[in-house]
Amino acid sequence: MNKKTLYFGHLLILLAGGLFPLGFSPFNIWPVLIVATAVGFTLSRTESVKTATLRGLLFGIGIFGTGTSWVYVSIHNFGAASVPLAALLTALFVLTLASLLVMPLFYLYAKLRDRLTIQAPWQQALLFAALWTIFEWVRSWLLTGFPWLLQGYSLLDTPIQSWAPVVGVFGLSLLMATTSALITATLVSDRTRRNPAFIALSITLLFWVASVPLGKKQWTQPIGEISFSAVQGNIPQLLKWDPGYVQETINTYYGLSEQEWDQELIIWPENAIPLFYSQARSVLNQLDKKAAENNSALILGMPIDERSESQISMPNVKYYNGIIAKGLGEGRYYKQILVPFGEYVPMESALRGLISFFDLPMSAFSPGSNDQEKLRIPNAVITAYICYEVVYPDFAARQARDSGLLITISNDTWFGKSIGPEQHFQMSRMRSLETGRYMIRATNDGISALIDDKGQVLETIERFKPGVLRGTAEVMKGNTPFMLFGSWPVLILSLLMIVLAGICARRTVNS
Repeated sequence: MNKKTLYFGHLLILLAGGLFPLGFSPFNIWPVLIVATAVGFTLSRTESVKTATLRGLLFGIGIFGTGTSWVYVSIHNFGAASVPLAALLTALFVLTLASLLVMPLFYLYAKLRDRLTIQAPWQQALLFAALWTIFEWVRSWLLTGFPWLLQGYSLLDTPIQSWAPVVGVFGLSLLMATTSALITATLVSDRTRRNPAFIALSITLLFWVASVPLGKKQWTQPIGEISFSAVQGNIPQLLKWDPGYVQETINTYYGLSEQEWDQELIIWPENAIPLFYSQARSVLNQLDKKAAENNSALILGMPIDERSESQISMPNVKYYNGIIAKGLGEGRYYKQILVPFGEYVPMESALRGLISFFDLPMSAFSPGSNDQEKLRIPNAVITAYICYEVVYPDFAARQARDSGLLITISNDTWFGKSIGPEQHFQMSRMRSLETGRYMIRATNDGISALIDDKGQVLETIERFKPGVLRGTAEVMKGNTPFMLFGSWPVLILSLLMIVLAGICARRTVNS
């Protein structure tokens, strides 16, 4: 291969990665993912380990460079970093993701392909698709996890989404990646190898066809309904933690809620009250009384200091990003999965105070325990997620067990008018589909919405304006297969695909 062809391949795979996010919200051009993945597979299929690894890095830079560009907004607009510094930090963020989450996939693919002597394109396709899915799953836990831009999300609002309650988003990703790679394998195979490739592709396409009757299956059943109001305050991020603006923030939520107390449930978003629990006792007592008098439950987000209970004398106080239920509501919830830099600072002793971005308000939280009681209101047991937690498929599915309704509160104001909040909302919708439960989403400036058990948006209100989302949510019972088994069946199938590719390759060599 001459240098011109080599460099053209590098450029093409970078471009394919850059187009990858077009498959997700707000663009939703899902066939782009099939093409982009096919290009990624084609340009690494028979390359050396060194070339495949480099192209994996370039593919990852393309994916995250365009798909997570919203990080720049947080660093520059709200982290007080200059344009050059924000651009540098964003570039480092993208390079880190590409190096840790995509480049090793291409390296391992080339290594296993050579070690197992996998030469048939259809066998290479199975290996690549299986590794792609495994590495997507790795994204969900490595270094606290970053399960963003998973291929399966693109299949929302298509008939194929009916597989989500069975195999989750990783199962949809496996289907997408396998289809892309096998289409490529069928096209590049010679006569002797085309039939096996076509047979493998046909079997894969049967899963696409089976999604139509599967879509009629009802995994969970409604057992009641509740009326609710989700309040969207639209508090400017630059003023949210300003001590001089606290009363204005509280007044905003009071005012928007004034006509909503006849609802069974009222929800205020993440950190709606910008005071620690110990500082807001009088406000909370008033809210508790108001909700109880009207036979309503109020669920709101706020930072909670542990000393507010029985540990006032302790010198070391822990802080939590929390949810509290008042009125007819019972319980509280401490966020378990924290956002690096936003809610805690990794290597804090070295980074804290270095630049303003590493000293953002509320960046010293502790994670809550994994055995917390669920929130309760008279007619429902509620699973609550705070912001980032809803992007973790297996975590969200486990949390949803033994509850009838999902609530997620968030503050996506950090990302302005970028594509970040749209992607976040799409992931929330997938959680409703995977668990067969309605979800009420209450955010500071949007997207506040009611999502049904099929992941469809029933109600929403305009973004970047204060308002109230009113509706009726069904309370569900029952568990989907994904809630019971999580991603393990998909991971096992991916490993079996690797084993199958290796066995078939060995038989070919021996024959």
